[in-house]
Amino acid sequence: MTVCASGPRTATTMWRLKVLLFCLIVFGSVGLAVAQTSPHVVQVEERWELVVGAPDPDSSGPQVTTVISPVDDVAGVYAALDLNHHSLPEFTPGGLQLQLWNNELPLAYRQFPAPAVMAAAGEHVEWTQSIKLDEGKLTFEIREGHSTSWGNFGGQGYLKASVCTGLENLDQYDPAVSVANSGVGYAANRVQSLVLKGVRLTFSTGEVLEDHTARVVHQQP
Repeated sequence: MTVCASGPRTATTMWRLKVLLFCLIVFGSVGLAVAQTSPHVVQVEERWELVVGAPDPDSSGPQVTTVISPVDDVAGVYAALDLNHHSLPEFTPGGLQLQLWNNELPLAYRQFPAPAVMAAAGEHVEWTQSIKLDEGKLTFEIREGHSTSWGNFGGQGYLKASVCTGLENLDQYDPAVSVANSGVGYAANRVQSLVLKGVRLTFSTGEVLEDHTARVVHQQP
């Protein structure tokens, strides 16, 4: 599925300075050819983990949403993943749904064909959410998902959607945007933790930067 919309803006953050330092260290020693091509981020992969304490299948609790954006805000195009519920086109309990948004306008949604409601105590859910830029197209995808409720999910095309873009790179990506806009929307007391466990950036040269910083979105005291 591909839809078209425009994309946004920029700001200086500690994350961007870290990426810049990586570029200076790695690409600065490669020579004039690399310097002339100006390596840019073309793919972002986020590794997430959700740990549920005691779910409530009768109320479809907890309900969790995570967000990923190609830039440093959610004023333009971004993706959201609903876990244990669907919010488009109307609320539905259980399952997984990937959504594309342009600011507050929904563009598209895709769901995984396993609509189970969480019922297993102590369930761990792990997945990777990614953005890839290729020839004027942003592709958002959920991959490498594992859970008790939905088994293995992602990578089969069910949770994948693309959008046309004017962005030339993903250099404006900032994991702080994912953390700030993700969370437990309902029954937070039933979630032990929701953590962005790491980020992997792929550059136009093929070089990779991995950040293993654990960024906590929600955690029980």
